[in-house]
Amino acid sequence: MELTSAGLPPRVVVFIPVRGGSKSIPGKNIRILAGQPLLHWTCRAALAASMVDRTYVCTDNDEIAMVAKQIADESLAVIGRSPATATDEASSESVLLEFARAHDFETVVLVQATSPLLRQEDIDGALQLMEREGWDSLLSVTRERRFRWDEDADGLVRPANYDPVARPRRQDWDGELHENGAFYITRRSALLESGCRVSGRIGAWEMSPGTRLEIDEPQDWLLADAMLRQMPPASELAARCKTLKLVLTDVDGVLTDSGMYYDSSGDSLRKFNTRDGKAVELLRASGVATGILSGEESEAVRKRAGKLGIEVLRLGVSDKCRAITSLMAELGLSREEIGFMGDDVNDTRALEMVGLSACPADAHPDSLAIVHYRSPLRGGEGCLRDFAELILRARAQ
Repeated sequence: MELTSAGLPPRVVVFIPVRGGSKSIPGKNIRILAGQPLLHWTCRAALAASMVDRTYVCTDNDEIAMVAKQIADESLAVIGRSPATATDEASSESVLLEFARAHDFETVVLVQATSPLLRQEDIDGALQLMEREGWDSLLSVTRERRFRWDEDADGLVRPANYDPVARPRRQDWDGELHENGAFYITRRSALLESGCRVSGRIGAWEMSPGTRLEIDEPQDWLLADAMLRQMPPASELAARCKTLKLVLTDVDGVLTDSGMYYDSSGDSLRKFNTRDGKAVELLRASGVATGILSGEESEAVRKRAGKLGIEVLRLGVSDKCRAITSLMAELGLSREEIGFMGDDVNDTRALEMVGLSACPADAHPDSLAIVHYRSPLRGGEGCLRDFAELILRARAQ
């Protein structure tokens, strides 16, 4: 039995099955993609995830094993697989079950090596979400806004997910969730009982639309190479955290759950999360100022900001980009020194202009697609505290 550095069996493991003999792109798993072997992208994401105890690369190929071992990390183990699980017809379940029967753990993250756009934040965020919700398993998805049509035996087509007479606008349609194949999480007990990578109460972790790309064909390789060269590496996320001097946040949908409550006299009420209040205290102690940037005028928000000692308060803001530009001049800050957490379409331009952007898990898809960090927590659930802890961990390194 393999043990962690604490002498205990690993609680959470990442399992990456990799076969030799790719047909569409020969040797793709060890071919260089954007500066490193394809396999290394998912390995490094798994090894960087703070909630993962051990990462296993499982292969039938000596050359793949050698390339995997080039990553010198004591948390990475390279293991073999039986010939029966390494055929073209063998399913991922077959090798995953073989692994589960031979190893002791609580939860396994099945990661596909052909999804190099996977990030450590996705793995950590999904594990936190699954733990908090008490789900049995979870899969990664992307939200698609594509109109689908079904074809019948006569070659005629009919709409599958919308009415052409009332074609929805993009901003008015939530779209559909599609598997992107990046990872699946399941508890060992559920896997052994069901024989399937997902079972029981199944949740989803939403990733940005671009991550639907899986490398199966040569054109996929070219697109992935271009995308990876433009994406900030995990180390850059930490660097962005370390340069911050001011963290701004929206109110509705971030500090609150977006709900509007009214008392008997008709006055509006807001519910704040005390954990977000602690976030302000922790950031201040680390030398990072905090501020509120909101389009609403609210006496309740003013009182909350005053109680927490928030240094910057801008309410009734119609143009958040202009407000941030004004703050930069007033406080002598650069864009790189400002972080902002927003959640809706009116925040997107501001999110794009700051050095570190973030949003809660239930933010508008347009915001989810562009931010540097997506919290696993929804608005009003302590997502600012989660964002603050990310910043503090990076600054402590």
